[in-house]
Amino acid sequence: MQNREGCVAADRNDPLAQYRDRFSLPEGVIYLDGNSLGVLPKDAPARAAQVIAEEWGEGLVRSWNTYHWFDLPVRIGDKLARLIGGTAGECVATDTTSINVFKALGAALDMQREDHPDRRVIISERENFPSDLYVVEGMIELLDRGYELRLIDEQLTLEAALGDDVAVVLLTHANYRTGRIWDLPTVTAQVHAAGALVIWDLCHSAGAVPVALDEANADFAVGCTYKYLNGGPGSPAFVWVADRHLARAKQPLSGWWGHARPFDMAESFAPAQTGRKFLTGTQPIISLATMEVGIDIALSVDEAALRAKSLELTSLFIQLVEERIPNSSLTLITPRDHAERGSHVSFQHPEGYAVMQALIARGVIGDYREPEVLRFGVTPLYLGYADIWDAVETLRQVLAEEPWNNPEFQLRGAVT
Repeated sequence: MQNREGCVAADRNDPLAQYRDRFSLPEGVIYLDGNSLGVLPKDAPARAAQVIAEEWGEGLVRSWNTYHWFDLPVRIGDKLARLIGGTAGECVATDTTSINVFKALGAALDMQREDHPDRRVIISERENFPSDLYVVEGMIELLDRGYELRLIDEQLTLEAALGDDVAVVLLTHANYRTGRIWDLPTVTAQVHAAGALVIWDLCHSAGAVPVALDEANADFAVGCTYKYLNGGPGSPAFVWVADRHLARAKQPLSGWWGHARPFDMAESFAPAQTGRKFLTGTQPIISLATMEVGIDIALSVDEAALRAKSLELTSLFIQLVEERIPNSSLTLITPRDHAERGSHVSFQHPEGYAVMQALIARGVIGDYREPEVLRFGVTPLYLGYADIWDAVETLRQVLAEEPWNNPEFQLRGAVT
């Protein structure tokens, strides 16, 4: 698309354009941070009001039964399973991604300890989201059984790192900095051939990149719902366990909600035999109910059309930056190959943080990640082709005029 008029024409012909009206977008804002926090679905406030005023306010404790609160994390989990290529009973919506990494890792290590006690290595990526690595470090310290974290990078590939000492591989499907995605089915088969189990972190995939966990024969997966699924800030995450593992998998945070008969109030834990066993304590009903609005929207979208538009918009972003901002200090770190790209585009710039603050001040909201990374999330449900044109034009102006030199844009807040 060589001009803005071409982008406007593409928006008119966009089969997904109707979805934009299902979200609340502030006037004068181009929102390119849906890979960090998705926007508000228009129906979410009414759903929240219903839960608070009617179900809680009037129904009170009766609503655990009359409004089926108790089954909410399982029912929503079944919806999430459909989104990520699983089946009913394999997934629950609960807790945070980090907590669910701990659960999945604990279960996987326990299974491997029984089958292969000499396997004591956990593989992950040096470029993984830090919280995943912190959880692995904490698990190793807690177990104190000689486990080791082996990090793969450009020098040590996954193929080279895999060996008969590896128990579990923890990978993020779409890299949070670069947007590079793993070939999930191929890598899963590679890990299995080496005798290890794999946990997939789907935080930057779910709702944006097609995932088929059952088809790929995956073992475990975790992810959040507040990014491309628009569940709201801090909305509950999810944990998925392949049906073939559910009978054996023991989650390390056993709690009464994961009990086979929780209201027996038995003094010993007897786990449920479905994904429910990966629940721990009482669930956040208001957050679960409101996040379901975004999940229902995601379930109504044609997956192939969503992926096609995502690739078109991210490709357009890269193309326009290179054509309209040549010889800049921007360095593309996102793959050009469609098969390797998620749904965000990242550039490095020596003054990345300040540049992003200047963009935000002009109504183009992306985000910043160390080191020097400008990250632009592309959510096809509420972004169009003209949005991408306008965002790149604003970026061109900011780089040309250099307002990022102003002290106000150099000052860092608690959240960057």
